[in-house]
Amino acid sequence: MRWLSFLAGGAIAILVFPAPSLSYVAWFGLLPAMVLFTRAATTREAAWRGWWFGAGYIIAMLYWMAPEIGPGLVLVGGVAGCLYSPFAMSVRKLLKPRPELSWRRCALAFIVVPACWVIPEWARSYQGLGGPWDLYGASQWQHPAVLALAAVGGVWLVSVALIMANVGLFILLTAGWSRRVPFAAFGLVAFAVAAGAGPLAFALTPPFPAVRSATISLVQPGLLANPVAQADASETLTRSLTGPEALGGKKPDLIVWGESSIDADLTLPSSRPLLKQIETLAAETGAEILVSQDATPPGKGHEKWAVLVGPTGIKGIYVKTRLVPFGEYIPFRQALGWLTFVSRAAGSNMTPGTGAHLLPAVSRSGQPLPIGVLICFESAFPDMSRVDADLGAQVIVYQSSTVTFQGTWGPDQHGSLAALRAAETGRPVVQAALTGDSVAFDARGRELAWMGQSAHGVITVQLGLPSGSARTFYDQYGDYVMWACVAISALAGLVMLARRKGFLGGTAGAADGDAAEYEADTGQPVAS
Repeated sequence: MRWLSFLAGGAIAILVFPAPSLSYVAWFGLLPAMVLFTRAATTREAAWRGWWFGAGYIIAMLYWMAPEIGPGLVLVGGVAGCLYSPFAMSVRKLLKPRPELSWRRCALAFIVVPACWVIPEWARSYQGLGGPWDLYGASQWQHPAVLALAAVGGVWLVSVALIMANVGLFILLTAGWSRRVPFAAFGLVAFAVAAGAGPLAFALTPPFPAVRSATISLVQPGLLANPVAQADASETLTRSLTGPEALGGKKPDLIVWGESSIDADLTLPSSRPLLKQIETLAAETGAEILVSQDATPPGKGHEKWAVLVGPTGIKGIYVKTRLVPFGEYIPFRQALGWLTFVSRAAGSNMTPGTGAHLLPAVSRSGQPLPIGVLICFESAFPDMSRVDADLGAQVIVYQSSTVTFQGTWGPDQHGSLAALRAAETGRPVVQAALTGDSVAFDARGRELAWMGQSAHGVITVQLGLPSGSARTFYDQYGDYVMWACVAISALAGLVMLARRKGFLGGTAGAADGDAAEYEADTGQPVAS
């Protein structure tokens, strides 16, 4: 049964995220695992099954990292998988027929089970465990009506709605036959509430009015032999924007190149000729150019920079803050440094920046265009784009390079995250990638453009920009959903412990009054 739990976790991760992106499966895809949890003979066994489920889920969603970290992928999945044990335990405690469900347990399950799911999502959001990659709510990136919940409570609230829907369907399908009709009605209503919450939020929260528009061009040179060829291709594609016939006469306000698009440090005198070329391009196109470089400043470690270049030189620099575990640094290197001998894990740790901040771009008409610039992996972190929104960004810009994972599902999953960040912040989001995927979404998370891994060229989008002071509910109140789930889970755990110890009445030492279960769990007789 533990292997079945492992497969149930892996299957749902494979199905609901890009490339398959069968997002509708997320509304019921946890049912097989929930059945396995409720059929566990003991709570302890349910915890083990939850662990195996979590390991399967994490390993499957990060399969494309295997060439980089080798056996480290199994290690990450095996360690982080234990975070899903409380979810499995809550499912068994509240949804196991004994011999039938009760109204009290059904009502509690509708609240507690989703909270226990969010806990592992929150815990594994630590960047050393892979970051908030493929959170369950991210499966709905193609559905702006569902993503409206993200503007209210972030991706966490979308995850909560999906788990609530699974709980409602589980009650609908598994309630005891003697009380089928009322329980079926409860399950159906619970599912309808969860499924209808997003469209209701979409209808009640109109988008911020656009105070003006901006045109942004994203340059994707494609898979080339070396960094010099990529930089040359980016220059050639950018120069195609200078002719009077380019873009039907519509000129960009900002041009974005992908991550690591140049292989020189523009701040050094030796790179002055390259900087002069980019300045000339900016003057010819009439638009500032956001490039990206790997840099090792004198006296410092290796860093990754986004550099905004105008006709007169460098206007601003952002240093990547959240680094890719194993790819750009190895967490706990003293203990895990051996991975460099069996995989392509980072040979040395890069140096992180000091945090998110805006770059002062200016449109071709001379108007300020405050942009929140983040690099690659940082698109997975909701808090970073929130910081940029709070600072007054009118558009969020990501630069990405996923050359290492070309041909896998990784770049597609990465591109989809921009939809989440757009819905959460109420701002349009664009991503320029060296080899794909380059994408653009409007302020409600609706797809405007998508250039996949097999393509190269320039995509240009016109974006409606909200006021820099506009704030979604999530911008203002942050991760309150996550903290509410922590409080609910902690309270549920304390109640379960108190019942086990006999402090809340019933048979002393018996969880939920089930003496046989207590004896099976502990191997000790129930206290009389």
